[in-house]
Amino acid sequence: MNSVRPVSPEKLPELLRLMPKAELHIHIEGSLEPELIFALAKRNGVALPYADVEALRSAYAFTNLQSFLDIYYAGASVLLTEQDFYDMAHAYFLRAAADHVVHAELFFDPQTHTARGVSMETVIKGLHRACTDAQAELGISATLIMCFLRHLSEEEAFETLEQALPWRDLIIGIGLDSGEVGNPPEKFARVFARCRELGFHLVAHAGEEGPPAYIWTALDLLKVERIDHGVQAAKDPALMQRLAKDRIALTVCPLSNLKLCVFPDLAQHNLRQLLDAGLAATVNSDDPAYFGGYMNDNFTQTFAATGMDAQHAWKLAYNSFEASFIDEPARRRHTDRLAACFETFR
Repeated sequence: MNSVRPVSPEKLPELLRLMPKAELHIHIEGSLEPELIFALAKRNGVALPYADVEALRSAYAFTNLQSFLDIYYAGASVLLTEQDFYDMAHAYFLRAAADHVVHAELFFDPQTHTARGVSMETVIKGLHRACTDAQAELGISATLIMCFLRHLSEEEAFETLEQALPWRDLIIGIGLDSGEVGNPPEKFARVFARCRELGFHLVAHAGEEGPPAYIWTALDLLKVERIDHGVQAAKDPALMQRLAKDRIALTVCPLSNLKLCVFPDLAQHNLRQLLDAGLAATVNSDDPAYFGGYMNDNFTQTFAATGMDAQHAWKLAYNSFEASFIDEPARRRHTDRLAACFETFR
């Protein structure tokens, strides 16, 4: 289905909510809601610098990426046991299922936890068990992408990779996240080369706050298969042409971009521009507990603000399956379900 029939503005939000979709840019630690943070803090005897849930939530007034990361890492301090990681991921999957997410590729940041004395085994086993149960209980397939923190050194990334190798069969890919400005992709060229040799899929955050040059470098030096965020690509016509020609997916996160002041308001977000230029853009929630919305919130609010239509909805959902690291039979099943969903709105 290359084109879809128009859907009335009244029915479009329902289509956005019901259509099957994949989420390719979700930091699982960023799905940790304040209520669960306090519950885990109580369970583990961790003191928080906030009086209650509302005090913590009111601190979510970010001016840039770093102001968010400061609170993000503080929230992760409550994660200590395998059950904690399981409970966090399970809570996300319940939300995802309600939004008709049928496949999710979860980013996780082991360095955030190993630096606190939590073992790699604890992190991976808890998350993997939640992924297994998500398939059995909710029908959501899920895999793990391990991210290196780019504000740390490449040497530390190599150490993290070695720590993870005993569980390499549970990890489908390697990513790069944390503070982008001042930490260009080339800083991690050697460790990404090693990950490529080991057969991991490769992705990297680039072009969120950083310049288009970071996207070029992520493609040419890190040789990534997807660009996480990538919205700054619109400033470089040659880059836009390359991304469209090579079908390099962008995992765009509209509400995150709004919350972190990448765009002043959703009406000025360039998602529609990216799609209309032929880029394989997708919609994702990034750190939904902090940025005010899970998948369907991102879809409905962005469509309402930008005037996108059913054709854009089809492209975004289709792109999410096309760009995912699933096998071809699974991809066909999902796109067939997508087509059937759109047929009901004819």
